[in-house]
Amino acid sequence: MINGAHIILYSQDAEADRAFLRDVLGAPYVEAGQGWLIFQLPPAELAVHPTERPAMHELYLMCDDVVTTVAELTARGARFSRPISDQGWGLVTFLTLPGGSELGLYQPRHPRAHGKTR
Repeated sequence: MINGAHIILYSQDAEADRAFLRDVLGAPYVEAGQGWLIFQLPPAELAVHPTERPAMHELYLMCDDVVTTVAELTARGARFSRPISDQGWGLVTFLTLPGGSELGLYQPRHPRAHGKTR
């Protein structure tokens, strides 16, 4: 039985991105040895979207109030690469990790799957 998911972010500066996740986002973690930090994520959802492009994957963090969350994270040193935009299904922005990659952040308007069983 599947009991979790392990997501890997590849980075040009893994140490800085780990420090960002630990210090700015405040993500709980365990030390796996030799500087490797494994971060706990909040409850997650998985959606499959159709595309004509080559297959790809995206990672979005969710929050209840994107405006407040952006303000709080900005005060802790986070940088956002795009303004908050209304996509219909939610309010979306992107924060930039120190290694250069982006993480989506959004306030969903759709029903949440967490805690649901068929």
